[in-house]
Amino acid sequence: MTQGEGIPEHVAVYRRLRRLFGNPELRTADGRRRRRAADAATSEPYGLGREPRGVGDVFASMTAALGWDSPIARAELLASWVEIVGVDTAAHSEPVSIEDGVLSVRCDSTAWAQQLKLMQATILNSIAERFPAAGVETARFFGPHAPSWKHGPKAVPGRGPRDTYG
Repeated sequence: MTQGEGIPEHVAVYRRLRRLFGNPELRTADGRRRRRAADAATSEPYGLGREPRGVGDVFASMTAALGWDSPIARAELLASWVEIVGVDTAAHSEPVSIEDGVLSVRCDSTAWAQQLKLMQATILNSIAERFPAAGVETARFFGPHAPSWKHGPKAVPGRGPRDTYG
C-alpha cells in the first residue's frame, strides 16, 4: 500500500505508467479497431466531407489516380469513330491504332484515304475537343494492303508480277 491513499503500490505504478505511455489496449489491432468504432459512432453520416458522391465521380478520380486517363480516352476515341467522322465516312474507314500521338486509319480505297487527308484538320480538332487525354497530335490515312505474291518461306528477288492481267 502507498502512503495515505489506500491504493496498492502496484496499482499506483500501473496507473502512472498508463498515464505516461497510454492505454496498452489501444496498441493492439483489436484495440485500435474498437477505438475507431467508438469514434465512428459519434460521427454524422452526412457531416462535412462525408457527402455522397456519384459512381461516375468515384471512377473518374480513381482512373486519374491510377494513370488510366490516356488509355481510356484512346479506347473511347476508337469506339466513337462513327460520331467523329460521320456514318458515311466511317463505313469506309476504320481506326487501327494510336501510337506515339499518331492515329492510324485504314481506308477501303486510296480515294477514301485521300478524302480523309483533306478532312484531317477537322478530324483532329474534333478529337482534341472530345478526347484531349488521348494525346493524338496527327493522323495517317492509308488504303488497303496490296496483295502479296510471296508464298512460302523463301522468295526470289525481282521486279514483281507487273501487268500480267492482259
